[in-house]
Amino acid sequence: MSVTRQSAVRFIVSLGMISLLADVTYEGARSINGPFMATLGAGAAVIGIVSGLGELVGYVLRLISGAAADRTRRYWALTIAGYCVNLLAVPLMAFTHDWIAAACLIVLERAGKAVRTPARDVMLSQASKIIGRGWGFGLHEAMDQLGAFTGPLLVAYVLREQHLYPRAYGVLAVPAVLGIATLLTARLFYPDPSRFEEKPAQTALHDGPFPRTFWLYVIAAGCIAAGIVDFPLIAYHFVQAHITTPAETPVFYSMAMGVEGLAALVFGRLFDRLGVLSLLAGVLLLALSNPLVFLGSFWIALAGMLCWGAGAGAINASLRAEIAELVPTARRGTAYGIFNTVYGLLWFLGSAAAGFLYGRSVLAVVVFAVALQAAAIPFLLAVRTRGAEVPDKHVPPTRGSA
Repeated sequence: MSVTRQSAVRFIVSLGMISLLADVTYEGARSINGPFMATLGAGAAVIGIVSGLGELVGYVLRLISGAAADRTRRYWALTIAGYCVNLLAVPLMAFTHDWIAAACLIVLERAGKAVRTPARDVMLSQASKIIGRGWGFGLHEAMDQLGAFTGPLLVAYVLREQHLYPRAYGVLAVPAVLGIATLLTARLFYPDPSRFEEKPAQTALHDGPFPRTFWLYVIAAGCIAAGIVDFPLIAYHFVQAHITTPAETPVFYSMAMGVEGLAALVFGRLFDRLGVLSLLAGVLLLALSNPLVFLGSFWIALAGMLCWGAGAGAINASLRAEIAELVPTARRGTAYGIFNTVYGLLWFLGSAAAGFLYGRSVLAVVVFAVALQAAAIPFLLAVRTRGAEVPDKHVPPTRGSA
């Protein structure tokens, strides 16, 4: 395997293709999980709890899988195992007949994602060292979101033609199998991605505590996560409030995913120049989306979904990239695990709270989400001002902040 900028880009694109097919699968399912569970008897509170629980399990397990990635260095093995569980759980939804079984599969799918994500992100961070962290993660996120754009459209087409949720889940078996096949092929061509990144010189730092800036950043990410209203609850609101039909709901989600992919490219580039300042725009867009989505009619709600997608693109392109800047390479898997555990815990608590609040007041959901997004801003600014204290950052000369 040659170590060049071109080979690094090819490796990132190969990971992006895997993510593209994976997102066709599970984001296609995610676009209808809320309404599907409603047909099985689940209410808003249950949907909010299940969505949050899935994210909680999916993020808390990353603490274990991230540490395992650092300890074993078996990045590909963990990535392959996680993708298999992550993808195969989706078509099994076609055989469920009650919301408890569906909830179990939703959580299982998130658990599979937990197993593979820290190891994959370490490999991605290694390759992106050559081309720029923000651009590498942004390129991957853009391909990821192309799949997230396509999956809901595929589901919407099946629902329009068949009007059967199980049929839609069954069709998603095709991209799931293709994704696993692509993953195994990439493993053959790129067996050791660590060659893309030079080993850090200050090995004594590997056993020390994480810098304080890392923990400030984790707190900021936790506030952002708690304020994100997950799409299953948004979809439930759209259908219950008669804003969209069951077939239109995944189209709204697909459009948001398309915007998210474009935003990831733009904000990935901005991250390499501005650092965490690029995240502030994402936070503001996410906050703005809440009143539009929950208080607006069809077109206003659509505008809200586009803001939701743009904000998510900015966040997803930059959040993981900054971890690679804050933490030495040998501890990066553990750092991703800690980061994702806190992120998932706060996502679960926020989703559960939003589900309960929705049953009492839609306006309360909006106020709750906006307040939490705003709470992240001081911590992000603190990370920027303290960035110079972080060891082993290797900040590119063109970047304006740490």
